[in-house]
Amino acid sequence: MAHSKRNNNSVLPKGKKPIRKNQWFFLLLAEIVLAVITGSINPRFFGISNITNILEQIAVLGILASGMTMLIISGEIDISVGANIGLVSCVVAMMIKNDADYLWIVAVALGLAAFNSLLVGASSLIFKAPSFITSLGFLSVFRGTAYAITKGVFQTIYGKFEALGLTRLWGLLPLGFLIGILIYLVTHFLLKYTKLGRHFYAVGSNPAAAYLSGISIFKTKLLAFLINGLLVGLASMILLSRVGAAQPTTGSGLELRAIGAVVIGGTPLSGGKGHILGTFFGVLLMGIISNALNMLRVNPYFQEVVFGLFIVASLAVSAFSAYSGKGVLKRRLKKD
Repeated sequence: MAHSKRNNNSVLPKGKKPIRKNQWFFLLLAEIVLAVITGSINPRFFGISNITNILEQIAVLGILASGMTMLIISGEIDISVGANIGLVSCVVAMMIKNDADYLWIVAVALGLAAFNSLLVGASSLIFKAPSFITSLGFLSVFRGTAYAITKGVFQTIYGKFEALGLTRLWGLLPLGFLIGILIYLVTHFLLKYTKLGRHFYAVGSNPAAAYLSGISIFKTKLLAFLINGLLVGLASMILLSRVGAAQPTTGSGLELRAIGAVVIGGTPLSGGKGHILGTFFGVLLMGIISNALNMLRVNPYFQEVVFGLFIVASLAVSAFSAYSGKGVLKRRLKKD
């Protein structure tokens, strides 16, 4: 009888859940409700120009959140992402002002951001320290370096390098957003269909078991930091192209929003679980909230309060998901 009961409970493939039980589904419902409320108060919310503006604004955050998703799934985190963006943006802006070749600029942006991220990851793994602590230290290193090389002066690119951040295909779809969609798809493929993706889940879920099965914990987590760094470099170029200037504080706060979007999308900070689709809807929710607050003319200071509460809520969701998962596991063990 027990064997029959287990078979009846296994109608769905392992790991599959009904749509209504997926976290991204509730995020989608929340976004629809928020959009309807905002649009009923201010009809301009549904205007083509405003929708395009939302897509343009979430492009950078989406790319950062994709890298953060892989990092958190592998059991690590990087809160120096914003400072890394600030340093890379300043270096790239200075190169653009000096008329450097664009291929060289792209190589330096990706290389510097990846190197910075690898520093965070390697120091955490070598010293066996939490990546939260090492990235906190490097946050000051990156930002201080940016201040030192710029002397705190704005680095304006005077209309150069605009195509990446300001191009709109067919006058509607921002190029940066389409690049972000491509990154989501690549991340999904990497996590679901490659050995490296399976290793990310394994080391994040149970490092000891992953090690015993022959997976290199050091190499796997370092690769997660490397990929995260490359995406930080890409995001830095798109942000600089869209804004047209850089300073050491460029990107400040984006790391918290990226982490919040990832966690609210269903990837717990404990690692080992997660899906890029949830991250996408988490990023979209943050973009809609930001735009809705502007449309409703909410005081900018209160907007910061809202985003702070959003981060706290995402942590609460992560904790609740972990608690629920343990409860389900205990009930299954009792049944067996």
